[in-house]
Amino acid sequence: MHLELTVMLVDRPPTEITDEGWHWLRAKDVTGFPRNARDGYFPRHGVARPAATTSADLPPAENERMADIDRLALEETYLSGKWLVERPPEETDGLWEDIVADVAAGRFWDAKVTTRAGCEAFGESDHALLVFTPNYFERGDVDRVRRRLGDAHGVTERIRYKPDVYTLSEAYEDRLGEYGASDSARYRA
Repeated sequence: MHLELTVMLVDRPPTEITDEGWHWLRAKDVTGFPRNARDGYFPRHGVARPAATTSADLPPAENERMADIDRLALEETYLSGKWLVERPPEETDGLWEDIVADVAAGRFWDAKVTTRAGCEAFGESDHALLVFTPNYFERGDVDRVRRRLGDAHGVTERIRYKPDVYTLSEAYEDRLGEYGASDSARYRA
C-alpha cells in the first residue's frame, strides 16, 4: 500500500489570513510536518512520552481537584499543554515566524496562532500564540520553554500555562470545576 502525504504550506502571515472559518494557523501548516514527525523532541529534551507516563510521574498538586485532573489527564493520555502569549497584530507576525523556526529546530514541540479571521470571529483585538509542550507533568520542559520565550523572543510579561486536559468536553465539567474556565492556568510565569 502506498500512502501519499499531502502537505499544505502557508506562505501568508497570520495577520493576513482572512479566509472565513480559518481561525488558527498551526506550525505544521508552515513547516510541513505533523507533531508525530518530531519524535526527536523527546530524547533531545529528556521528556517522557505521554504513553510512557505513569502515576509515579504525577506532579505535585495545589489541591485535590487539581490532583484529580492530573489523574484524568493520565487516564486519557492527554498530557500536552501550552503557554499562551497575546500580541497585537503589529507584533504577531515576527514573533510567529520566530516561534515556527524554534518548532522546526526542535526547541519547541508545537505551536499555533490565531489568524486575523480567528481574532475577528472570537472578538479579540490581540492574537493568541500558543506554544505547546507534549507532557505538562515534565515541569522542567515546561519551564525551559517559558525561559526560551523570554530569553529568545522577548516574552517577559507574566503568562499562563494551561494543560489541554483543562479544555476537555462538557462531559468532564464536574471534574474540571474552575479549571475548565477559559482563563484558568496550571502554571504562571
